[in-house]
Amino acid sequence: KFLTGWVSTILISAAALVCSTLIGTVAALARRSRILLCRYVGATYVEIIRCTPLLVQILIFWYVLANAANLQNRYVAGVLILSAFAGAYISEIIRAGIESVPESQLESARAIGLTPPQIYRYVIFPQATRQMLPPLTGQFVSLVKDSSLLSVIAINELTKSAQELNANAHTSFEGYLPLAVAYLTITFPLSMWTRSLEKKFLYET
Repeated sequence: KFLTGWVSTILISAAALVCSTLIGTVAALARRSRILLCRYVGATYVEIIRCTPLLVQILIFWYVLANAANLQNRYVAGVLILSAFAGAYISEIIRAGIESVPESQLESARAIGLTPPQIYRYVIFPQATRQMLPPLTGQFVSLVKDSSLLSVIAINELTKSAQELNANAHTSFEGYLPLAVAYLTITFPLSMWTRSLEKKFLYET
């Protein structure tokens, strides 16, 4: 049962990690857009997500929005919920990283004829990534741990498996200690991977 929950947690977290990074990137670029509507939409999304608890968002999404959209798959709903939640925080991390690049470098890039996509690809993101990696590490680890709240909508992930084990065996310590170790086996390698990326992007600008 723990193995099934462990695999479910990994798959949900991995899918949410990719989706939240995409959402966060789009939201960050929207907040920097010259189009007023894009900036307002991006800012509204970020503030709504950051100012409401994840548990409340899970309940509203599953029992209200998913029901209205006739979404019956709890795992898909769980990925969407985590992606939307983490995406708001990632967007602010990405936006801060982008704004850490000196304006003089952007002006120099425009002066040599680079287009906006080329400026982001060759000038902004290589430098901003170094600034973004430490906070992104914390956010990715938090995303994995936040997946435990999906047990409230009966998704069979690690925490749900531990709760069912404790209920069936009338135990507590025997179920929750392996639960903590199981989460550590996911978050620790993720932390080590992002640290290796930090060293890769450690260079003078």
